[in-house]
Amino acid sequence: MRRLLTGYAVRFNHRHGRHGKLFQNRYKSILCQEDPYLLELVRYIHLNPLRAGLVKDFDQLGPYRFSGHSVILEKRKNDWQDVDYVLSCFAQRRKAVKKRYLDYIHQGIEMGKRPEPVGGGLIRSLGGWSGVKNIRKAGIRVKGDERILGDSGYVLDVLKETGEWFERKYELRARGYNLDALSRKVSEIFHVTPEEIFSPGKYKKRVQARSVLCYWAVRGLGETASNIAKKIGISQPAVSLSVERGGRIVKEMGLHL
Repeated sequence: MRRLLTGYAVRFNHRHGRHGKLFQNRYKSILCQEDPYLLELVRYIHLNPLRAGLVKDFDQLGPYRFSGHSVILEKRKNDWQDVDYVLSCFAQRRKAVKKRYLDYIHQGIEMGKRPEPVGGGLIRSLGGWSGVKNIRKAGIRVKGDERILGDSGYVLDVLKETGEWFERKYELRARGYNLDALSRKVSEIFHVTPEEIFSPGKYKKRVQARSVLCYWAVRGLGETASNIAKKIGISQPAVSLSVERGGRIVKEMGLHL
């Protein structure tokens, strides 16, 4: 996302003789509770071309190529887009599901301009700030967070899990764990030297050891993928793949820090 927001924007501005920002806001990742919150996000995103005047009416929104809406309607195809999950929220039969989906999206037009779903969805689910004030007057306590789109219980569960992860991270660091300590522990498990872990090669044990190291470093110590990539001498995407592989190996072998 950083490459898109900087490198691409600079090249686009140079090519078109323009200056300033190309994208309105910074990229942000919001954790979303499923079903109603997800569907509200889908509707908000898919109606954006119509709200921005990029298409004239709702009918022209269907074949619009720069939207996932056209993929859901099977007018285009993106292998990476999960269409079935979204449609399953409306109906099971294929014929009925598209009509219900279209009706749901169309209802968003009648609602007019909607606030950007930037997390804190609890506020909207309660009918805005007036709804929040009313339940506070009644002595009911709720929890909202701008990074999380969901109801109060969901927000609390996520924050609790996140808090436990931070506690775990600081506990490991307090016990002396860093990247070097991790490499020594991993080398003992897989019977390879720390130097072999940090050197290129696709030998099975070396790949396994490197994967577990990446997993524990990222998910355990909170190290960034870019920092590990520099240490090991591999690309950042390769580190992300190693983290996923390492998670599976740790689970299969029953390994613990």
